[in-house]
Amino acid sequence: MTTERIVGIGAGAKELATEDMTLNIGPQHPSTHGVLRLRLTLDGERISAAEPIVGYMHRGAEKLFEVRDFRQIIVLANRHDWLSAFSSELGVVLAVERMLGMEVPVRAVWVRTLLAELNRILNHLMFLGSYPLEVGAITPIFYAFREREALQRVMEEISGGRMHYMFNRVGGLKDELPAGWTARARTAVSEVRSRMGDIDDIIMGNEIFRARTRGVGVLTQEQILQYGVSGPIARASGLDFDLRRDEPYLAYGDLDVRVVTRTEGDCLARFECLLDQVHASLDLADACLERLAELPPGPINQRLPKVLKVPEGHIYAWTENPLGINGYYLVSRGEKTPWRMKLRSASFNNIQVLTELLPGNLVADMIAILGSMFFVVGDIDK
Repeated sequence: MTTERIVGIGAGAKELATEDMTLNIGPQHPSTHGVLRLRLTLDGERISAAEPIVGYMHRGAEKLFEVRDFRQIIVLANRHDWLSAFSSELGVVLAVERMLGMEVPVRAVWVRTLLAELNRILNHLMFLGSYPLEVGAITPIFYAFREREALQRVMEEISGGRMHYMFNRVGGLKDELPAGWTARARTAVSEVRSRMGDIDDIIMGNEIFRARTRGVGVLTQEQILQYGVSGPIARASGLDFDLRRDEPYLAYGDLDVRVVTRTEGDCLARFECLLDQVHASLDLADACLERLAELPPGPINQRLPKVLKVPEGHIYAWTENPLGINGYYLVSRGEKTPWRMKLRSASFNNIQVLTELLPGNLVADMIAILGSMFFVVGDIDK
Protein backbone atom coordinates (compact mmCIF):
# COMPACT_ATOMS: atom_id res chain seq x y z
CA MET A 1 0.00 0.00 0.00
CA THR A 2 1.30 3.51 -0.84
CA THR A 3 1.17 6.20 1.83
CA GLU A 4 1.49 9.94 1.51
CA ARG A 5 3.49 12.49 3.46
CA ILE A 6 2.72 16.21 3.55
CA VAL A 7 5.81 18.29 2.85
CA GLY A 8 6.36 22.04 2.67
CA ILE A 9 4.64 24.80 4.61
CA GLY A 10 1.30 26.05 3.43
CA ALA A 11 1.90 25.08 -0.17
CA GLY A 12 -0.04 21.85 0.05
CA ALA A 13 2.81 19.97 -1.67
CA LYS A 14 2.82 16.18 -1.39
CA GLU A 15 5.61 13.58 -1.84
CA LEU A 16 5.00 9.88 -2.34
CA ALA A 17 6.84 7.75 0.20
CA THR A 18 8.88 5.24 -1.77
CA GLU A 19 11.12 2.32 -0.89
CA ASP A 20 14.27 1.10 -2.62
CA MET A 21 13.81 -2.00 -4.74
CA THR A 22 16.25 -4.90 -4.92
CA LEU A 23 16.59 -6.30 -8.44
CA ASN A 24 18.47 -9.48 -9.37
CA ILE A 25 20.08 -9.55 -12.80
CA GLY A 26 20.98 -13.17 -13.43
CA PRO A 27 22.32 -15.68 -12.85
CA GLN A 28 20.58 -16.68 -16.11
CA HIS A 29 19.76 -13.44 -17.84
CA PRO A 30 20.26 -12.74 -21.55
CA SER A 31 21.93 -9.40 -20.89
CA THR A 32 25.02 -10.89 -19.25
CA HIS A 33 28.04 -12.85 -20.49
CA GLY A 34 27.36 -16.27 -18.99
CA VAL A 35 26.05 -16.79 -15.49
CA LEU A 36 27.05 -13.69 -13.54
CA ARG A 37 24.57 -12.39 -10.98
CA LEU A 38 24.18 -8.73 -10.11
CA ARG A 39 22.16 -7.67 -7.09
CA LEU A 40 21.09 -4.07 -7.68
CA THR A 41 19.41 -1.67 -5.28
CA LEU A 42 17.28 0.77 -7.24
CA ASP A 43 15.91 4.18 -6.36
CA GLY A 44 13.37 4.45 -9.15
CA GLU A 45 15.33 3.96 -12.38
CA ARG A 46 18.68 4.83 -10.81
CA ILE A 47 21.09 2.32 -9.28
CA SER A 48 22.01 3.18 -5.70
CA ALA A 49 24.06 0.05 -4.91
CA ALA A 50 25.42 -2.92 -6.87
CA GLU A 51 26.92 -6.22 -5.77
CA PRO A 52 28.40 -8.67 -8.30
CA ILE A 53 27.85 -12.22 -7.03
CA VAL A 54 30.17 -14.79 -8.59
CA GLY A 55 30.79 -18.50 -8.26
CA TYR A 56 27.96 -20.04 -10.27
CA MET A 57 30.42 -21.59 -12.75
CA HIS A 58 33.11 -22.51 -10.22
CA ARG A 59 34.79 -25.77 -11.19
CA GLY A 60 37.73 -25.83 -8.77
CA ALA A 61 40.48 -25.60 -11.39
CA GLU A 62 43.15 -24.69 -8.85
CA LYS A 63 42.45 -27.82 -6.77
CA LEU A 64 42.36 -29.98 -9.89
CA PHE A 65 45.86 -28.71 -10.75
CA GLU A 66 47.14 -30.42 -7.61
CA VAL A 67 46.25 -33.92 -8.87
CA ARG A 68 47.43 -33.45 -12.48
CA ASP A 69 51.03 -33.55 -13.65
CA PHE A 70 52.70 -30.59 -15.31
CA ARG A 71 51.65 -31.72 -18.78
CA GLN A 72 48.04 -32.35 -17.84
CA ILE A 73 47.38 -29.00 -16.13
CA ILE A 74 47.60 -27.24 -19.51
CA VAL A 75 44.25 -28.71 -20.53
CA LEU A 76 42.63 -27.14 -17.44
CA ALA A 77 44.41 -23.81 -17.74
CA ASN A 78 43.14 -23.05 -21.25
CA ARG A 79 39.47 -23.40 -20.32
CA HIS A 80 38.78 -20.72 -17.73
CA ASP A 81 38.93 -17.97 -20.39
CA TRP A 82 37.65 -19.82 -23.41
CA LEU A 83 38.19 -16.83 -25.69
CA SER A 84 41.91 -16.66 -24.81
CA ALA A 85 42.81 -20.34 -24.60
CA PHE A 86 46.29 -20.09 -26.13
CA SER A 87 47.30 -17.20 -23.90
CA SER A 88 46.04 -19.02 -20.80
CA GLU A 89 48.09 -22.11 -21.68
CA LEU A 90 51.11 -19.91 -22.19
CA GLY A 91 51.29 -18.58 -18.63
CA VAL A 92 51.37 -22.09 -17.16
CA VAL A 93 54.16 -23.38 -19.39
CA LEU A 94 56.21 -20.20 -18.85
CA ALA A 95 56.02 -20.71 -15.07
CA VAL A 96 57.09 -24.36 -15.33
CA GLU A 97 59.92 -23.58 -17.77
CA ARG A 98 61.30 -20.88 -15.49
CA MET A 99 61.24 -23.27 -12.54
CA LEU A 100 63.16 -25.80 -14.65
CA GLY A 101 65.57 -23.15 -15.97
CA MET A 102 64.69 -24.39 -19.45
CA GLU A 103 65.72 -22.60 -22.64
CA VAL A 104 63.00 -22.78 -25.30
CA PRO A 105 64.04 -22.97 -28.99
CA VAL A 106 64.04 -19.61 -30.75
CA ARG A 107 61.51 -20.68 -33.37
CA ALA A 108 59.10 -21.79 -30.64
CA VAL A 109 59.42 -18.38 -28.96
CA TRP A 110 58.48 -16.52 -32.14
CA VAL A 111 55.64 -18.90 -33.04
CA ARG A 112 54.26 -18.56 -29.52
CA THR A 113 54.34 -14.78 -29.84
CA LEU A 114 52.56 -14.93 -33.19
CA LEU A 115 49.84 -17.27 -31.93
CA ALA A 116 49.35 -15.21 -28.77
CA GLU A 117 48.62 -12.14 -30.92
CA LEU A 118 46.29 -14.05 -33.24
CA ASN A 119 44.44 -15.29 -30.16
CA ARG A 120 44.26 -11.71 -28.87
CA ILE A 121 42.66 -10.58 -32.13
CA LEU A 122 40.13 -13.43 -31.98
CA ASN A 123 39.21 -12.43 -28.42
CA HIS A 124 38.77 -8.76 -29.27
CA LEU A 125 36.76 -9.45 -32.42
CA MET A 126 34.23 -11.40 -30.39
CA PHE A 127 33.64 -8.45 -28.06
CA LEU A 128 33.70 -5.94 -30.93
CA GLY A 129 30.78 -7.84 -32.41
CA SER A 130 28.86 -8.81 -29.28
CA TYR A 131 29.00 -5.47 -27.46
CA PRO A 132 27.03 -3.52 -30.12
CA LEU A 133 24.55 -6.42 -30.11
CA GLU A 134 23.86 -5.78 -26.44
CA VAL A 135 23.04 -2.13 -27.04
CA GLY A 136 20.80 -2.87 -30.01
CA ALA A 137 23.05 -3.10 -33.09
CA ILE A 138 22.68 -6.49 -34.78
CA THR A 139 24.80 -6.19 -37.94
CA PRO A 140 28.37 -5.87 -36.45
CA ILE A 141 28.37 -9.43 -35.07
CA PHE A 142 28.24 -10.81 -38.62
CA TYR A 143 31.25 -8.74 -39.67
CA ALA A 144 33.18 -9.76 -36.56
CA PHE A 145 32.54 -13.46 -37.14
CA ARG A 146 33.62 -13.13 -40.77
CA GLU A 147 37.01 -11.84 -39.65
CA ARG A 148 37.24 -14.39 -36.84
CA GLU A 149 36.68 -17.21 -39.28
CA ALA A 150 39.67 -16.16 -41.40
CA LEU A 151 41.95 -16.46 -38.37
CA GLN A 152 40.18 -19.50 -36.92
CA ARG A 153 41.04 -21.46 -40.05
CA VAL A 154 44.78 -21.01 -39.58
CA MET A 155 44.55 -21.62 -35.82
CA GLU A 156 42.57 -24.80 -36.42
CA GLU A 157 45.04 -25.98 -39.06
CA ILE A 158 48.02 -25.64 -36.76
CA SER A 159 46.46 -27.03 -33.58
CA GLY A 160 43.41 -29.06 -34.56
CA GLY A 161 41.18 -27.02 -32.25
CA ARG A 162 38.97 -23.99 -32.76
CA MET A 163 38.59 -23.01 -29.12
CA HIS A 164 40.84 -25.08 -26.83
CA TYR A 165 44.03 -25.24 -28.84
CA MET A 166 46.22 -27.32 -26.52
CA PHE A 167 49.23 -26.39 -28.64
CA ASN A 168 51.64 -25.22 -25.94
CA ARG A 169 53.93 -27.73 -24.31
CA VAL A 170 56.54 -27.40 -21.59
CA GLY A 171 59.67 -26.69 -23.62
CA GLY A 172 57.98 -25.38 -26.75
CA LEU A 173 55.03 -26.32 -28.93
CA LYS A 174 53.24 -29.55 -29.77
CA ASP A 175 54.18 -29.90 -33.44
CA GLU A 176 56.15 -28.37 -36.27
CA LEU A 177 54.32 -25.85 -38.44
CA PRO A 178 52.48 -27.39 -41.44
CA ALA A 179 54.06 -26.77 -44.84
CA GLY A 180 52.98 -23.38 -46.20
CA TRP A 181 51.22 -22.41 -42.97
CA THR A 182 53.03 -19.10 -42.52
CA ALA A 183 51.94 -17.98 -46.00
CA ARG A 184 48.32 -18.82 -45.22
CA ALA A 185 48.60 -17.03 -41.86
CA ARG A 186 49.99 -13.95 -43.61
CA THR A 187 47.04 -14.01 -46.04
CA ALA A 188 44.55 -14.29 -43.16
CA VAL A 189 46.13 -11.35 -41.33
CA SER A 190 46.03 -9.29 -44.52
CA GLU A 191 42.34 -10.16 -45.07
CA VAL A 192 41.38 -9.12 -41.56
CA ARG A 193 43.33 -5.87 -41.82
CA SER A 194 41.65 -4.93 -45.12
CA ARG A 195 38.18 -5.50 -43.64
CA MET A 196 38.58 -3.83 -40.25
CA GLY A 197 37.44 -0.56 -41.82
CA ASP A 198 33.98 -2.11 -42.29
CA ILE A 199 33.62 -2.72 -38.55
CA ASP A 200 35.00 0.72 -37.76
CA ASP A 201 32.60 2.49 -40.11
CA ILE A 202 29.48 0.60 -39.17
CA ILE A 203 29.93 1.02 -35.41
CA MET A 204 31.98 4.14 -34.75
CA GLY A 205 29.98 6.11 -37.31
CA ASN A 206 26.68 5.18 -35.65
CA GLU A 207 25.19 8.12 -33.73
CA ILE A 208 22.98 5.90 -31.56
CA PHE A 209 25.92 3.74 -30.48
CA ARG A 210 27.99 6.79 -29.57
CA ALA A 211 25.08 8.34 -27.66
CA ARG A 212 24.61 5.13 -25.65
CA THR A 213 28.30 4.87 -24.71
CA ARG A 214 29.90 8.35 -24.58
CA GLY A 215 30.22 9.61 -20.99
CA VAL A 216 28.58 6.46 -19.60
CA GLY A 217 30.26 4.29 -16.95
CA VAL A 218 33.36 6.44 -16.41
CA LEU A 219 36.09 4.49 -14.61
CA THR A 220 38.76 6.55 -12.83
CA GLN A 221 42.43 5.67 -12.46
CA GLU A 222 42.00 5.64 -8.68
CA GLN A 223 39.34 2.93 -8.95
CA ILE A 224 41.54 0.98 -11.35
CA LEU A 225 44.45 0.97 -8.90
CA GLN A 226 42.23 0.10 -5.94
CA TYR A 227 40.69 -2.93 -7.61
CA GLY A 228 43.62 -4.13 -9.71
CA VAL A 229 41.82 -3.57 -13.01
CA SER A 230 44.04 -4.27 -16.02
CA GLY A 231 44.06 -4.72 -19.77
CA PRO A 232 42.16 -2.61 -22.32
CA ILE A 233 39.68 -1.51 -19.63
CA ALA A 234 42.45 0.08 -17.56
CA ARG A 235 44.21 1.58 -20.57
CA ALA A 236 40.94 3.21 -21.65
CA SER A 237 41.19 5.31 -18.47
CA GLY A 238 44.73 6.43 -19.22
CA LEU A 239 46.74 3.74 -17.36
CA ASP A 240 49.69 3.37 -19.73
CA PHE A 241 50.83 -0.12 -18.71
CA ASP A 242 51.30 -3.25 -20.79
CA LEU A 243 53.47 -6.19 -19.75
CA ARG A 244 54.48 -6.87 -23.34
CA ARG A 245 56.29 -3.54 -23.40
CA ASP A 246 57.08 -2.88 -19.73
CA GLU A 247 58.16 -6.40 -18.64
CA PRO A 248 58.67 -8.23 -21.94
CA TYR A 249 58.36 -12.00 -22.22
CA LEU A 250 58.54 -14.29 -25.27
CA ALA A 251 59.79 -12.17 -28.22
CA TYR A 252 58.06 -8.93 -27.23
CA GLY A 253 61.36 -7.37 -26.21
CA ASP A 254 62.42 -7.48 -29.88
CA LEU A 255 59.16 -6.01 -31.16
CA ASP A 256 57.79 -2.50 -31.28
CA VAL A 257 54.74 -2.93 -29.04
CA ARG A 258 52.26 -0.08 -29.45
CA VAL A 259 50.24 0.40 -26.28
CA VAL A 260 46.75 1.70 -27.00
CA THR A 261 45.34 4.16 -24.44
CA ARG A 262 42.49 6.61 -24.02
CA THR A 263 41.78 9.15 -21.28
CA GLU A 264 37.98 9.33 -21.10
CA GLY A 265 37.47 6.03 -19.25
CA ASP A 266 33.87 5.60 -20.47
CA CYS A 267 32.19 2.80 -22.42
CA LEU A 268 33.11 4.37 -25.75
CA ALA A 269 36.78 4.68 -24.78
CA ARG A 270 36.89 1.02 -23.76
CA PHE A 271 35.43 0.01 -27.11
CA GLU A 272 37.86 2.26 -28.99
CA CYS A 273 40.79 0.73 -27.12
CA LEU A 274 39.67 -2.75 -28.10
CA LEU A 275 39.22 -1.75 -31.74
CA ASP A 276 42.60 -0.01 -31.95
CA GLN A 277 44.27 -2.94 -30.18
CA VAL A 278 43.24 -5.22 -33.06
CA HIS A 279 45.21 -3.02 -35.47
CA ALA A 280 48.22 -3.05 -33.11
CA SER A 281 48.09 -6.85 -32.80
CA LEU A 282 47.85 -7.25 -36.58
CA ASP A 283 51.09 -5.25 -36.86
CA LEU A 284 52.77 -7.50 -34.28
CA ALA A 285 51.55 -10.62 -36.10
CA ASP A 286 53.07 -9.35 -39.37
CA ALA A 287 56.36 -8.62 -37.59
CA CYS A 288 56.43 -12.17 -36.16
CA LEU A 289 55.74 -13.69 -39.58
CA GLU A 290 58.59 -11.68 -41.12
CA ARG A 291 60.95 -12.83 -38.38
CA LEU A 292 59.92 -16.47 -38.80
CA ALA A 293 60.67 -16.23 -42.52
CA GLU A 294 64.25 -15.19 -41.67
CA LEU A 295 64.92 -17.90 -39.07
CA PRO A 296 66.81 -21.03 -40.17
CA PRO A 297 65.15 -24.44 -39.70
CA GLY A 298 65.36 -25.74 -36.17
CA PRO A 299 63.55 -27.54 -33.37
CA ILE A 300 60.14 -26.38 -32.14
CA ASN A 301 60.36 -28.00 -28.69
CA GLN A 302 62.64 -29.63 -26.14
CA ARG A 303 62.86 -33.33 -25.43
CA LEU A 304 61.46 -34.07 -21.99
CA PRO A 305 61.76 -37.06 -19.67
CA LYS A 306 58.84 -39.47 -19.49
CA VAL A 307 58.09 -38.27 -15.94
CA LEU A 308 58.55 -34.51 -15.64
CA LYS A 309 59.38 -33.30 -12.13
CA VAL A 310 59.86 -29.65 -11.23
CA PRO A 311 62.49 -28.71 -8.61
CA GLU A 312 61.29 -27.67 -5.17
CA GLY A 313 60.55 -23.97 -4.91
CA HIS A 314 58.07 -21.36 -6.04
CA ILE A 315 57.75 -18.80 -8.82
CA TYR A 316 55.32 -16.18 -10.10
CA ALA A 317 54.80 -15.64 -13.81
CA TRP A 318 52.43 -13.14 -15.38
CA THR A 319 51.29 -12.45 -18.90
CA GLU A 320 49.37 -9.72 -20.72
CA ASN A 321 46.32 -11.73 -21.69
CA PRO A 322 43.68 -10.25 -24.01
CA LEU A 323 41.43 -9.32 -21.08
CA GLY A 324 44.23 -8.09 -18.81
CA ILE A 325 46.99 -9.38 -16.55
CA ASN A 326 46.95 -13.08 -15.70
CA GLY A 327 49.21 -14.29 -12.89
CA TYR A 328 50.41 -17.82 -12.16
CA TYR A 329 51.89 -18.62 -8.75
CA LEU A 330 53.46 -22.08 -8.87
CA VAL A 331 54.69 -23.91 -5.77
CA SER A 332 56.51 -27.23 -6.23
CA ARG A 333 57.77 -29.82 -3.75
CA GLY A 334 59.89 -31.59 -6.33
CA GLU A 335 57.14 -33.92 -7.46
CA LYS A 336 55.44 -34.51 -10.81
CA THR A 337 52.37 -32.50 -9.76
CA PRO A 338 52.19 -28.92 -8.47
CA TRP A 339 51.77 -28.56 -4.73
CA ARG A 340 49.90 -25.33 -5.46
CA MET A 341 48.99 -23.37 -8.58
CA LYS A 342 47.21 -20.09 -7.92
CA LEU A 343 45.59 -18.25 -10.83
CA ARG A 344 45.16 -14.50 -10.88
CA SER A 345 42.59 -14.04 -13.63
CA ALA A 346 41.98 -10.64 -15.23
CA SER A 347 38.17 -10.86 -15.35
CA PHE A 348 37.82 -11.44 -11.59
CA ASN A 349 39.44 -8.13 -10.67
CA ASN A 350 37.87 -6.26 -13.57
CA ILE A 351 34.32 -7.23 -12.62
CA GLN A 352 34.64 -6.34 -8.92
CA VAL A 353 34.90 -2.65 -9.75
CA LEU A 354 31.22 -2.74 -10.79
CA THR A 355 30.46 -2.17 -7.08
CA GLU A 356 31.70 1.40 -7.49
CA LEU A 357 31.06 1.86 -11.20
CA LEU A 358 27.32 1.12 -11.41
CA PRO A 359 25.85 3.24 -8.55
CA GLY A 360 24.48 6.55 -9.82
CA ASN A 361 23.75 5.20 -13.30
CA LEU A 362 20.38 4.35 -14.80
CA VAL A 363 19.26 0.76 -15.22
CA ALA A 364 19.13 1.35 -18.99
CA ASP A 365 22.85 2.21 -18.94
CA MET A 366 23.72 -0.83 -16.83
CA ILE A 367 23.73 -3.12 -19.89
CA ALA A 368 26.03 -0.75 -21.80
CA ILE A 369 28.44 -0.60 -18.84
CA LEU A 370 28.36 -4.32 -18.15
CA GLY A 371 29.07 -5.22 -21.76
CA SER A 372 31.96 -2.75 -21.95
CA MET A 373 33.83 -4.56 -19.16
CA PHE A 374 34.73 -7.35 -21.64
CA PHE A 375 34.82 -10.30 -19.24
CA VAL A 376 34.43 -14.06 -19.47
CA VAL A 377 32.56 -15.62 -16.57
CA GLY A 378 34.75 -18.73 -16.50
CA ASP A 379 37.73 -16.42 -16.06
CA ILE A 380 36.00 -14.96 -13.00
CA ASP A 381 35.06 -18.26 -11.38
CA LYS A 382 37.97 -20.47 -12.50
